Parts: sequence; C-alpha cells; structure tokens
Amino acid sequence: MATKFYAVKIGKKPGIYTTWEECRAMVEGYSGAKYKSFPTREEAQAYLGGPGSDVKEKQTDYAFVDGSYNTATQVYGYGGFLVHGETKEILQGSGSEPDMASMRNVAGEVLGSMAAIEKAIELGLPELTIYYDYMGIEMWATGEWKRNKKGTIAYYEYVNSVRDQITLHFVKVKGHSGVAGNEEADRLAKEAVGITE
Repeated sequence: MATKFYAVKIGKKPGIYTTWEECRAMVEGYSGAKYKSFPTREEAQAYLGGPGSDVKEKQTDYAFVDGSYNTATQVYGYGGFLVHGETKEILQGSGSEPDMASMRNVAGEVLGSMAAIEKAIELGLPELTIYYDYMGIEMWATGEWKRNKKGTIAYYEYVNSVRDQITLHFVKVKGHSGVAGNEEADRLAKEAVGITE
C-alpha cells in the first residue's frame, strides 16, 4: 500500500495530510500555495521545518483578517479569527473616530491585523501567519508603503514595537474568491459594523 504524505507549507491550513483530497482542499484556489508530496512522514516534516521540531505546530498558528465600512453610520470595523492548535478565537471590533473613518474599510483591515497580533502575543505564540486580502496590511507593516495617515503610522509603529516578541508572516489571498477563511473574516467584519446581508 503506497501511502503518500502531503506537506502543505502555505495553504488554508498548513500541516501534513495523508490523502490528495485533503491536501487539495487546503491549496485549491489559494494564491501562493506551497505544498509537496513525500513517501515518508519524516520527509514531509522536514519540508515543514525539520524532524522533531515544533514548526508544524507553529505553522498552524494563523489568522484571517478583513475590514469593512458602513457608509450609513460611518463606522469602520474588522472581523476575523485566530487559530492556534485546536482553538479558534473570533476577532471583531469597530470604531467611528473621524480620522480613521476617512480610511473607510482600510481602517478596519489595519485594526484587524493589530487585533490578531495582540491576541497572538497575549497567548504567547512565537509566530503568526496573517492571511489578508488588502496589500496594505503587509506593506505598511514592513514599511514598504509610505504611511501618511494616523492609522497607518500607528499600525507600522505597533508592528515595529512587537518584533522582538513575535515573528510575523503575511500571506495575501484573493478576496471574494471562495477562500473559506477570507469569506468568514469578511462576514465577521460586516457584522461588526452592522451590515447584514
């Protein structure tokens, strides 16, 4: 019986899978997915970070975040969730501060990313992969984009202030393309600002 081990390094839920169907469900339609099949679990584990290492466990600590804006109430907000081990933490919040509201849903995107990082630090996680659909989440955090609004400056400064406490990875996914985690974050963000579909 020829068993294969599928190691998903970047996908909906990184880890090791024993059937192509399981693996495919984690990578299909996922922008930038990285995965490989191996004849042994040890080789698959090595691909994810080495035998006996706890990288596989770290690989599963991830968050999906999204932002929304309610034009009627001028409330911005975020939604998403953080998964660590077998636990899923829902992330939601909103605000109406005029400076931030001028950024519309982008204010929510930024706050959602910050909320995920704060929660990960609170939980003592050494690493976190943040899945997002708006490029600014990564570019402002890394300083690759210029920051000219109060919210983006605060975001960049916050990420810089916690760099010694947590290692962050950013992965862009295509919004509204059927990526389950992104769809859920989008729904939670809309709910946070009072938009019901």
